[in-house]
Parts: sequence; structure tokens; C-alpha cells
Amino acid sequence: MSDVLIADDHPLFRDALERAVRAAIPRAQVHSADNVPSLLELIERYSEAELLLLDLHMPGARGYSALAHIRGQYPGLPTIVVSGHEEAQVARRAIAHGASAYIPKSTSGEDIITAIGCVLDGDVWLPHRLMGGGEAVLKPAEADVAARIASLTPQQFRVLTMIAEGLLNKQIAYDLGVSEATVKAHMTAIMRKLGVNNRTQVALAAGHLAVDNTAMPPIPEESDS
Repeated sequence: MSDVLIADDHPLFRDALERAVRAAIPRAQVHSADNVPSLLELIERYSEAELLLLDLHMPGARGYSALAHIRGQYPGLPTIVVSGHEEAQVARRAIAHGASAYIPKSTSGEDIITAIGCVLDGDVWLPHRLMGGGEAVLKPAEADVAARIASLTPQQFRVLTMIAEGLLNKQIAYDLGVSEATVKAHMTAIMRKLGVNNRTQVALAAGHLAVDNTAMPPIPEESDS
């Protein structure tokens, strides 16, 4: 049996992806998550998974941040990005961040099955309408942030995404079931790995991986020491 992971917060599309996976890999055991924290737990539990289908926008992720983190922590896990975005540049950025395929949510079930087969054969897949335009090259700042986010532990990444959403330390501590002191310790490690000095700069760094960074939530001022 092969373990396949699906991360998407839309139940209908998650079901469609599961049907495509079962058609492409009849022996597959499919495990689903509807947010990034649950996905990270799944990846830890099924460390030998054959494939991941990852929604670009879901709770706990900002743009390409989850993709960058997962590709850094689990480079042997082929990852297909699924998204409502139809733009070629968005697709090429996903490939540049290490995705093996990009599937717009308008893609037919038949093409999703084809994409899964291509990725399992070691190839990269894009819809025909998104091909061309040359290979995507990440801007230096984006590539640097992606590499730094890839170095975070899963728990540090969870804290990072919560900071980017504008949550205070006490809110993060409550949601994670840890003390505020633990959150501050994670903050210190995150700032060191990202090469920044405060939570606003942490959020701005994460913003480099947003698909559209024009609507970042306000980051509350708070002592991180």
C-alpha cells in the first residue's frame, strides 16, 4: 500500500482529489488534512508517503510558505500544488519552489489523474495553457526567505504562520497548548533563523512568499524578549 496525503480545506475539491488519486494509484491509502498543522502531523506520521497534494491557500499557510517549508524538511516527498489561481506566473513560482506539478482547481479529473501519473514517473506537469514563458527564477529575496523558512522546525513554522496572521503570543500559546515562555523561545529561534529582529520583520519576511502581499494583516506590537 502507498500512502498519499491530501491537504485542502474545501471538502468537495478534497473529495475530487481523492477520487483522482484512487484512479491513478488503486493501491493508495489516502490521508487528508484541512489545515497546515494537521498536515504537518500527517507528514510526521506517514514519513514514507508517496505523494502530497497541497492547496496553495489553506489555514496555516501564506502563499508558498507551506510549500517551501515542506520541501525543505521533506525533500523526498513529491508535492503537487493545487490552487484556484489560473496565472502562469503563479504556477511557475510553485515549480521554482520545488513543486512537481501545478493543478488549477478548474482542471478536469482526467488531467489530474495524468498529472499524478507524470509526477510519480519523476516528471514535472503543468496544464498546456500555463506552459511557456520560460523557466521561473525566484527573486533573490524570495529564494533566501524560502531557504530560511525551510530550516524551521514544524513547531517553529506553526508559530511563524500565526505571527503572519497577526496573533499575539498569548493567542498562539493558547492555540498550541503551550506556555507564553515557550512561544517566546520559538520567536527567538525564528528571528535568528530568518535574520530579523522583531515580529513585524518576521511577518514581512514571510510576506515575500505570498502570492499577493498587498493585503497583509496588521502585526500587533509586542515584546519578544
